[in-house]
Amino acid sequence: MIATQLPIVEFIEKRNVQFVIPVYQRNYDWSTNECHKLSNDIITVAREQSGSHFIGSIVFIHEGAYSTREVKELVIIDGQQRLTTINILYVALFRFAKETNQGHEAEKLYNMFLTNQYVQNESSKLKLKQTDTNSQAFKAIMNATEGEFDAYSNVIENFNYFKSKINEANFQTILDGLRKLIFVEISLERDKDDPQRIFESLNSTGLDLSQSDLIRNYILMDLPPRQQDKVYNQIWNPIEENAKDLIKQKSLVSEYIRDYLTLKKKKIPNKSKVYEEFKKMYQDKDEAYQQELENIKSYSVHYKKLVNPQTVKNDTIRKELNYISRLEINVAFPFLLQVFEDADNGIISDEILIKILKLIQSYTWRRFIVGLPTNALNKVFMTLYSEIDTEDYYESVVLALYKKRGSGKFPNDQEVRTALKDKDLYNIQTKNRNYMFELLENFNNKEHVDTSNPNISIEHIFPQNPNPDWSNQLNSEDFFMFKERYLNTIANLTLSGNNGALSNKSFSAKKVMNNNNDEQGYQFSRLWLNSYLTTLDEWSIKNYEERFELIYIRFLKIWEYPDIELPEEEKGTEINIFEAGNPTGKKLEYFIFEDTKYDESAVSMMYFEVVKTLFQKNPKLLIENQDIMKITKNEEDFRAPSEIANGYQIEFNIDSKSKFNYLKKLLTLYDLEDELVIKYSDNNPISFKANRHVVRHKYWERILDKIENTHLFENVNPTKDHWLSTGAGKAGVAYTMVITKSITRIELTLGSSSKERNKRYFKRLVNHKTEIENRFGGQLVWEELPNNKMSRIKIEINHVNLFNEDDWDEMDNFFIENLPKFEEAFKNYLGQLT
Repeated sequence: MIATQLPIVEFIEKRNVQFVIPVYQRNYDWSTNECHKLSNDIITVAREQSGSHFIGSIVFIHEGAYSTREVKELVIIDGQQRLTTINILYVALFRFAKETNQGHEAEKLYNMFLTNQYVQNESSKLKLKQTDTNSQAFKAIMNATEGEFDAYSNVIENFNYFKSKINEANFQTILDGLRKLIFVEISLERDKDDPQRIFESLNSTGLDLSQSDLIRNYILMDLPPRQQDKVYNQIWNPIEENAKDLIKQKSLVSEYIRDYLTLKKKKIPNKSKVYEEFKKMYQDKDEAYQQELENIKSYSVHYKKLVNPQTVKNDTIRKELNYISRLEINVAFPFLLQVFEDADNGIISDEILIKILKLIQSYTWRRFIVGLPTNALNKVFMTLYSEIDTEDYYESVVLALYKKRGSGKFPNDQEVRTALKDKDLYNIQTKNRNYMFELLENFNNKEHVDTSNPNISIEHIFPQNPNPDWSNQLNSEDFFMFKERYLNTIANLTLSGNNGALSNKSFSAKKVMNNNNDEQGYQFSRLWLNSYLTTLDEWSIKNYEERFELIYIRFLKIWEYPDIELPEEEKGTEINIFEAGNPTGKKLEYFIFEDTKYDESAVSMMYFEVVKTLFQKNPKLLIENQDIMKITKNEEDFRAPSEIANGYQIEFNIDSKSKFNYLKKLLTLYDLEDELVIKYSDNNPISFKANRHVVRHKYWERILDKIENTHLFENVNPTKDHWLSTGAGKAGVAYTMVITKSITRIELTLGSSSKERNKRYFKRLVNHKTEIENRFGGQLVWEELPNNKMSRIKIEINHVNLFNEDDWDEMDNFFIENLPKFEEAFKNYLGQLT
């Protein structure tokens, strides 16, 4: 084996060489997405003054020094996707040169990179020798006959993509960039090297960089050495320390970054694509990027609490987090990251935080009892925080969960009752079984019972293998019901420290057993789960029913279905498109497709986005099913053609009902029936009882048009939230306007990711309190909030109500008069903060 690093052009322009893609290789499946990335990399490296771009390795087998063939065949066993794509790009460059009368350049490209100029055998002419379908498609683009090629081919699609991107301005740039591509050439000699072993070694060593390694390198690699040390010590190392399972000493940085991106983008990245999503989100390493790094570090403190509950100081929070950890409700982590951040900033109290932790357990445990799929929780928690109203924090979380339907629903008491009575709760995962019995036993108990004690185990009241006494003591119907239906259900299960002794004995024997004065029987137990059994003389279906009622009532108190009234304006709900009514004349509030939320009101735009995404996912499937929906490159086939990708058009001028019908058929074709959820908008006229989000949005639209004598909020759009912020020229510092049913406020928010920094900023501003208030022309309220991460300085009025339009003029006057003065008061001091 010989490994050499060299430019790709030197490899491809070798004379009398043919690159052979063997039949056992997978099909050429790079899409225009990969081509887009490659072309961007080529153009970027071309424009750099120096340097090169590494594109990986190409592994091939050659026949040794004594090959007698006209051309030297190199059988490609790894790297065919890159090599084929670069060859397609060279064809596009050759065709462009030829069509723009650059004869010399076209001839050079053709003879140096695409063909073996002087060979006699026609089959050896092309340098790239592919398998049947790809070979025919490649010959078609070489001969400019791709329009006659009937089958779908990635070769032709990617050629058309490159062709559409090449122009006179970038033609030479692309050629220059190709010269800067380098790779590792790994040459294997047949009969001397073991290609399969080497290929497996290259792809299965387990030494590939993890997603977190790639992200760390992306953050640090292009920094000067001294800056690298600083960022590593102040940013990355704290992240690594926080995102670690302290018991297993296992790094969870990749998982943490995935959860953070899910929170921010409302879309769950593929586990193997976390680095790509991170890089895509933070391409510009500007001031906002630096602030995001601080935020990622800050939120990692909360992640440490989630994965290591034992580190949390508050006893109750620690207990509830421990339960969530034991149940492995990791899917809720993106949502909980922001909830804990809000608690840190004083937006919610510890009491509200605890209620939310209990609510998550109730929601997920009830779903487990009813048997709803766990994969539906991804979508629920991915977007749950966006549905929070910070004025009614806990209630809005409850409302958001109440409104879920289908596989995401919050099971009510009756649904739980029906499922609980018959569900096998013995043959479930040990962690789930232990959790259930621990909470049932210890609810409102002053003296905690350690149900994880190895001496305590699950006891079947009616045994799994009953002795003959049971058939003598029970009628045949009760015996059958216990044996066949209720054996492993909750009301026939209890806890015992003497399970081995009780075994399969009769109920009366189990109740009073006191061998060697060891008090094994139920009547000696101090456990709540056995308290009812001590009152019984027999175990019958009637008594089983009564015990079930006791456990069911206790269940409802532990895993509550919160008792809050659903407001009229909140009764709109998310619904699967297959369950939605006629969309004619209706607008959307948003739609969710494959875990991505789109704030889009037009059905037509939803239609376009979904079809475009389906095409990107599998274009061949869409194109080959013209009976479902027509899609061609001929614009004349449509009244109002709309391009979805690569020149392919669909009809756009159809009514909303038809768009719904097309989408349903396509979702069925792609096996994605559960992946499109819509929310119709609420178009009620504004009033005191109108949706609070509508009222807020309307007021923000009004006041943003009226603010004068300041540039603050010039580039800020109205939202549905009760607050609106704009930067103050210092990272983590913002001017904020607040409107509620009782308060109208202007504040300077000191809310960076660092509590220490916020308190330092606050104290430095306090040192200038007199001058600041003199410049403002009145007193301000200074709130350090020592127990919270953030601090603030504010002015407010508390005798106006957002939901009373008669108060809006006074609210307007408050903002118009005070906002310019407020900005002026702090202007000279914010720049001095360090």
